[in-house]
Amino acid sequence: MQTSRSIVLLGPQRHQPIVREALAPLTEHSAPVAAITAGWEEREAEDLELGAHLSRPVENLQLFRRAEEVFQRDPELLRAVRAHHDDLRELQRFYRMRLRHSMPAASELLGTEGDGRLLDPEREAAFASLRALDEHHLGRVIELQQAFSAKWGLRDREHVARNREELGALLRGVGALCIAGGHVGVLFNRLWMFDVLALLPEQTPVVAWSAGAMALCERIVLFHDDPPEGQGGAELLGPGLGVCRGIVPLPHARQRLKLQDALRVQMLSRRCPDALCVALEAGDRVTWDGTAWHASASVQRLCVDGSLAALGGAA
Repeated sequence: MQTSRSIVLLGPQRHQPIVREALAPLTEHSAPVAAITAGWEEREAEDLELGAHLSRPVENLQLFRRAEEVFQRDPELLRAVRAHHDDLRELQRFYRMRLRHSMPAASELLGTEGDGRLLDPEREAAFASLRALDEHHLGRVIELQQAFSAKWGLRDREHVARNREELGALLRGVGALCIAGGHVGVLFNRLWMFDVLALLPEQTPVVAWSAGAMALCERIVLFHDDPPEGQGGAELLGPGLGVCRGIVPLPHARQRLKLQDALRVQMLSRRCPDALCVALEAGDRVTWDGTAWHASASVQRLCVDGSLAALGGAA
C-alpha cells in the first residue's frame, strides 16, 4: 500500500537547489525541518549551505554520528554488523557473477534482427530470467536482514533504543523531513538501523534527493552504463525503505546512462516493467500527493521500448 503522506523526490541539488521550493507548499515557512545527511558520512555535519538555502531552522538528525557512537558503546553489535555486511557483500558478489552471464544474452538478443514471431518470445524469456535473478537476490538480502534483526534485536538494544527515543522526539517537532544524497548504501543502513521512518508522524511530508530518493523506494537499483571499472548496466543492491512504491528514481541519469541508446534504455527499463523508471536531473521534481505521482515538465521516464517519454501530470 502506498503511503498517504506527501513525498517529493528531487534530482541532484549541488548546482541547482530547489529543496526550499519543494517544501513551500508542504509546511509553514517558519516551521523547522529535520535533515538526514548520513550519506555524506564524515561530512554529515557540514550542512550550513543546506540551512542557508532553506532559510528556516534545520535539525540535523546526525544518523551517521549516532551510529558510530552506538558502535563505540556496543562492540558486540559492531562485530555483528560487520559480519552482516560481509555476508551482504559476498551475496552481492555471487549475484554479479550470475549477472555477468545473463545480461550479455539479453543484450545480444535485443540487438539481433529476425522474425518477431520467433525472436520476441526469446527476448522476453531472457528478461524474465533477469527479473527472476533480481527477485531472487532481493529475497536473499531481505532474508539476511530479517535474520540479523531477529537474532540481535537491533532496535531494542540499549543504545539504539535510546537514540530512537531522541529521534522520535525531534521528529515530532518538525514540519517536514529532508533526506540528502551521498553514499546510498551508508544512508540506507543508517535509516534502517534506527528505523527512522517508523518514528515520523504519519502526515509529516518528506523531501528527498539523489541517494535519498533511491533509499525511500521499494528497491535500490545501482546503474552506470560505462563505469570506471567492471561491467556496465544495472544491478539491485537490495530493498529500500519501501515508502515509495512503483517508482525507480535514477539520479544523474544523463551522466550515468546512455539515454540516446534505445538498447541500453531497454536493458534497464525491461528489468522493471511494472515501475516508473524516472531520470532525475538537476531541477527535476516528482511528487506523490497521497494518491498519484506528478512531475515537473522536464522529468522523463525510461520506456520498455527504449524511448524516453515525459512523465507529466498524474502517473
